[in-house]
Amino acid sequence: MEAEPPLYPVAGAAGPQGDEDRLGVPDGPEAPLDELVGAYPNYNEEEEERRYYRRKRLGVLKNVLAASAGGMLTYGVYLGLLQMQLILHYDETYREVKYGNMGLPDIDSKMLMGINVTPIAALLYTPVLIRFFGTKWMMFLAVGIYALFVSTNYWERYYTLVPSAVALGMAIVPLWASMGNYITRMAQKYYEYSHYKEQDEQGPQQRPPRGSHAPYLLVFQAIFYSFFHLSFACAQLPMIYFLNHYLYDLNHTLFNVQNCGTNSQGILLGFNKTVLRTLPRSRNLIVVESVLMAVAFLAMLLVLGLCGAAYRPTEEIDLRSVGWGNIFQLPFKHVRDFRLRHLVPFFIYSGFEVLFACTGLALGYGVCSVGLERLAYLLVAYSLGASASSALGLLGPWLPRPVPLVAGAGLHLLLTLSLFFWAPKPRTLQHIWILYTVAVLWGVGSALNKTGISTLLGILYEDKERQDFIFTIYHWWQAVAIFTVYLGSSLPMKAKLTVLLVTLVASAASYLWMEQKLRRGVVPRQPRIPRPQHKVRGYRYLEEDNSDESDAEGERGGCGGGGRGDCAEEEAPPAWPRPGPEPAGLYRRPCPYEQAQGGDGPEEQ
Repeated sequence: MEAEPPLYPVAGAAGPQGDEDRLGVPDGPEAPLDELVGAYPNYNEEEEERRYYRRKRLGVLKNVLAASAGGMLTYGVYLGLLQMQLILHYDETYREVKYGNMGLPDIDSKMLMGINVTPIAALLYTPVLIRFFGTKWMMFLAVGIYALFVSTNYWERYYTLVPSAVALGMAIVPLWASMGNYITRMAQKYYEYSHYKEQDEQGPQQRPPRGSHAPYLLVFQAIFYSFFHLSFACAQLPMIYFLNHYLYDLNHTLFNVQNCGTNSQGILLGFNKTVLRTLPRSRNLIVVESVLMAVAFLAMLLVLGLCGAAYRPTEEIDLRSVGWGNIFQLPFKHVRDFRLRHLVPFFIYSGFEVLFACTGLALGYGVCSVGLERLAYLLVAYSLGASASSALGLLGPWLPRPVPLVAGAGLHLLLTLSLFFWAPKPRTLQHIWILYTVAVLWGVGSALNKTGISTLLGILYEDKERQDFIFTIYHWWQAVAIFTVYLGSSLPMKAKLTVLLVTLVASAASYLWMEQKLRRGVVPRQPRIPRPQHKVRGYRYLEEDNSDESDAEGERGGCGGGGRGDCAEEEAPPAWPRPGPEPAGLYRRPCPYEQAQGGDGPEEQ
């Protein structure tokens, strides 16, 4: 069988006529220089450009998948560990045998306070941290803090659990704000790499048409939230494969429970203080925590090794150079934008509904009636329903923009009204199929809510200079909602459902009002992003503190006392060299090439 010829002939290889090719040009060491270093005659520039941008697009897809998988593993490990930890610490026998009089319930309450209260201050520091570290490195740092929280459970003491919980609370908003910003930036970059010919025709400074990246944003947000909602299922693996083997059945744990569902008060009033039949061995607990720690490290490696940068280096410099005071103020200044003000109720409801699924629905309706041993399966049903339904966001290009959000709100409205009038009986399994159905449908509504809000923010705010501020505001309001739920955990179920219902109706009405304003052509008032004030010394940014500038040049070359950057758009520099004497008022230092050709410029004259 004859071997195929190589795609490109090897330089210096003998041709069909020995040391000379068919044109008579000598080959090998005697070959002309152009033959060796010149452009290959069969080089197809258009094909190579197409291959280059195809690799760039595959790199963007790799970034989205790595960030999504990293977020899923991080949140899954955190939820799974916290759930297992709270169940073990709730058991009276486990506390007395393993920890004695150490005051474990008090440590747990302070730990939960650190996780829920600390994010309230996140609006003050999140934009500064994201701009300082960069989007990718902020994600990596926050995932590392989650891993730190996991590691402290090897030695459960006040001075390990509470400080790590406070650090975790500080990292919650920066992590998810940077994740949302990262996915939006990947959609914009994918559009640039898919339409590179149009970008070349328009010029590098011309921005793409508004809304052009929306189809890619819908796909990437659907991928991200499919992974994110799977984290609730991943969190139940320690429960299913480890802790369920040690739990009492529902007849023991629910013996004193009288009311469930809409008639319940607080969280599992009357629940038995002993839920473990036998205590798990310390060695088995260490094995489980080691597996969770390994998964947390894997999430860190995914973000570190597979996630590329969200911005070019020069763009990162521009984002930082608007001034740290401006970066601190801009999230507050965005309150002027009526679109954000109208979306705030939806931001709050987004935090309410997730926590209600994990506490109100799963505990007040699920565990209260069918036992703690079925908690994991209820949350798995919610997780799978939400993950599968995240793909419904792909229908966005063929539907009016309000449909996904309004459909999710309508579904949650029907479910909330149904739950308002349903009080399942304790220790009864006949209605367990209703619980699974409600969990799946609630997951469908959650998926429409999450993908809809994130996609909407990415479409309304396309400027890369403000996306991190917008996602910070979104996730900060979610954190405020979660803090509110934490404060009201002892309220009756009817009060919780009423708050949920009022917030849902208000958020849907406010959002539709915003869409109506946009259709009428009301122009939103956005705060101005200051121009970058570069302090980098070098040939890219030269300002008043230019290290290459002499004192005489600084006196003659300034524009009203400012640097060259202040007058760059007002006055074009004169052509060089020019015939005749150089005007005294207009002065420009020659570049190194000009100095080499014509001396040191005006200083020689």
